[in-house]
Amino acid sequence: MVFSTLTFLYFFLPAALILYFISPSKLKNTALLIVSLVFYAWGEPKYIFLMIASILIGYVSGLLIERFREKKKTARVILIASTALSLGALGYFKYSGFFVENINALTGLDLAIKKVALPVGISFYTFQILSYVVDVYRNDVKAQRNPIDLGAYVSMFPQLIAGPIVRYSDVAAQLKSRTHTLDKTADGIRIFVIGLGKKVLIANALGDLCRVYTDGSEISVALCWMYAISYSLQIYFDFSGYSDMAVGLAKVFGFELCENFRYPFTSRSITEFWRRWHISLGTWFRDYVYIPLGGNRVSKLRHLRNILIVWMLTGFWHGAAWNFVIWGLYFAVFLTAEKFFLGKYLKKSKILSHTYVLMTILISFVIFGSDSMSTAGKCIGGMFGLRGLPFITDEHSYYLRSFALILILAVIGATQLPKMLTEKVRTSKSGAAVLSVSEIVFVVVITLAATAYLVDGSFNPFMYFRF
Repeated sequence: MVFSTLTFLYFFLPAALILYFISPSKLKNTALLIVSLVFYAWGEPKYIFLMIASILIGYVSGLLIERFREKKKTARVILIASTALSLGALGYFKYSGFFVENINALTGLDLAIKKVALPVGISFYTFQILSYVVDVYRNDVKAQRNPIDLGAYVSMFPQLIAGPIVRYSDVAAQLKSRTHTLDKTADGIRIFVIGLGKKVLIANALGDLCRVYTDGSEISVALCWMYAISYSLQIYFDFSGYSDMAVGLAKVFGFELCENFRYPFTSRSITEFWRRWHISLGTWFRDYVYIPLGGNRVSKLRHLRNILIVWMLTGFWHGAAWNFVIWGLYFAVFLTAEKFFLGKYLKKSKILSHTYVLMTILISFVIFGSDSMSTAGKCIGGMFGLRGLPFITDEHSYYLRSFALILILAVIGATQLPKMLTEKVRTSKSGAAVLSVSEIVFVVVITLAATAYLVDGSFNPFMYFRF
């Protein structure tokens, strides 16, 4: 099921909220688990058993590791077995076709490539289970005795499909006890509606502009730039919109989830960009891969190795294709350069540092969104006039004028300007009262506008569903 559908907004969500809030405190996690399983099974009925099996493996592994904590070798064997099972399932469903295809290409064999449908959200909930088991092994958290509570944590429908990746340690206390207030619910609704507007009103419109490039036969330099800019903004508003909806819904259910995006396009370095973009994934790889490998407390050569491993895995996590691996290694090159020599130069000029970041990011998302490096190369070459293309055509000039407003709104919305203006109004004498009323109007207007779009629109899945 998708958040940005009429079925979810006007049928499933009200029913889920009613069931949850009429349930007594001791049964709220049970209610949350039930509605989450229904949510997942709505579009993936056969894979609900895979997710339940994954939860049970994590549950049993946590209990066994805690039981044999004093026997370190035994606990380590349980950890390895649990990790192998979790990653094995992820590897089979997400990467088996990729590996067989590349084995065939390298060896000349003709092994059958079995088409396996990718269970939605498997990358996200697998990482959550892994972090739980590892944290129990490290003695950072106690093993969860109640399978219902662990199941509610893993399957929590607000963040189940596309994150953020929630660490068990961050919600363990909330699973046991959490508060529900009118102010918290109102704040959660506001955040959810902002995310809904990002997805339906901005990301989907930018997607229409992207299709002018991907579906068109006539290409120009200007169109290549329009595609690079619109796709980068589309994936930002699509994914950050989903994250906002997840955080907002979780707040309605009493949970405080981590922020997943923090105005990444305003960064002055790629290092800063990745502290602001998909924060939950970046911190996961930092804590469970980068630091265990030694982080930066090793020789320069090993430090370089650690960066390359982490970013190759980061790229590969996003998809079973070479463009994702190259995308990850692309960032590894810039991050390494910043750590060893480029960083000090970026601090000297805001204009140059912002220009460097934006150019690097635009090119990166052309790679990210292409079905092959050849396709990416054609777009990047077109951006810099290397293909002998016309600068702009009459048709592309028309599209630029047609989408100018949404592009301007997207650029402004990707900065802190709206937040700064809101805070300025809030701190004025009569601003708080005006803002409280205007926020209600804003929520109603965005909800109605999104509903009208969905009534008239077609299926609009989130881009990160395929990861």
